[in-house]
Amino acid sequence: MRFRLSLLALATGGFAIGTTEFMAMGLLPQIAEGVDVSIPAAGHLISAYALGVVVGAPVLAFTGARLPRRGLLVALMAAYAGANALSAVAGSYGLLFVARFLSGVPHGAYFGVASLVAASLAPRGREGRAVAMVMIGLSVANVVGVPAATWMGQHLGWRSAFWAAASLAVLTAALVILLVPAHPGDADATGRRELRLFAEPQAWLTLLAGAIGFGGMFALYSYIAEVVTEVGGLADGAVPVFLLAFGLGMVAGTYVAGPLGDWSVFRSLLGSSLAMASFLLLYAAVAPAGWWALVPAFLVSVSSSVLVVNLQLRLMSVAGEAQTLGAAMNHSSLNVGNALGAWLGGLVIAAGWGYRAPALVGVVLALAGLAILAASATFARRALMVPSD
Repeated sequence: MRFRLSLLALATGGFAIGTTEFMAMGLLPQIAEGVDVSIPAAGHLISAYALGVVVGAPVLAFTGARLPRRGLLVALMAAYAGANALSAVAGSYGLLFVARFLSGVPHGAYFGVASLVAASLAPRGREGRAVAMVMIGLSVANVVGVPAATWMGQHLGWRSAFWAAASLAVLTAALVILLVPAHPGDADATGRRELRLFAEPQAWLTLLAGAIGFGGMFALYSYIAEVVTEVGGLADGAVPVFLLAFGLGMVAGTYVAGPLGDWSVFRSLLGSSLAMASFLLLYAAVAPAGWWALVPAFLVSVSSSVLVVNLQLRLMSVAGEAQTLGAAMNHSSLNVGNALGAWLGGLVIAAGWGYRAPALVGVVLALAGLAILAASATFARRALMVPSD
């Protein structure tokens, strides 16, 4: 029971982070009006958060590897609460931009440290399931937290959504204190030792597979509204249904990713990459059929979530002694994938290739990620090392 309650506390942090990260997308018009900027300028606030994730994960992992992990998790959530409170009171676009950047800084480090704690608490052979339960909070946020925060922001003012996000972070900190056992840091960790991660070819290949392969999902997700309405011919009211399908796919994919990871991390990575490419291609083919496209949308989300969890497990496996940095860097690479997929998808639309073209870009990115994983397996065999399961 204590183990499950600990996972619940850690997953609450994932729920808080997922809600905070994605709710801004649904509140862009209100935020833009509130700080008197254009919608495109308000969209840069999303990029500011992603930049915070990319920068914060390695920096905090590098500096915090020796700290007690429960205390570090509490500190990260306290910082997350503070940054969201700053977002709520920001009176100018510049201050809000800084606040959103600061909100992203604890993101990757929290998931990395929480994954290490969850894996250490799990019975032998169930580490994958434990890490997946931490990640499932992020998935559930897309089904419950983001719609609720968006509704709140639309009806009570956009600042109320950020106050709610800050409250969720405070709740997480309290639950971690109450439910997660004290967990020492790595007393032997040093900054130099953590940096050895970047001397590991397998770590680089895993990060690259995440940054490129996961970009395939965001190439589609970033333009889903336009595909649903312009290609599928559905009304604007259909867009939330497709977003719900993506959210449910994230929950389902995260749930099955744990057992799959316990079976074989590397085979799960290969299978989910190939599946994501196939389902993206299917989505591009059936997008004009309207509601029929819900099925491949759901399956793209399932396969991408399996990929995310097993990338986390793979990095923890190949990081060697640089465990904290290795676990945290996953979300840095994934946010690079977010930006890459959205950017390339926008390029093909601007080139006049139509709104189905980003899904085809996603196919290429997913297959590129698969090729990188295949190269990883080849290098591992040459080094007489079997890919870690």
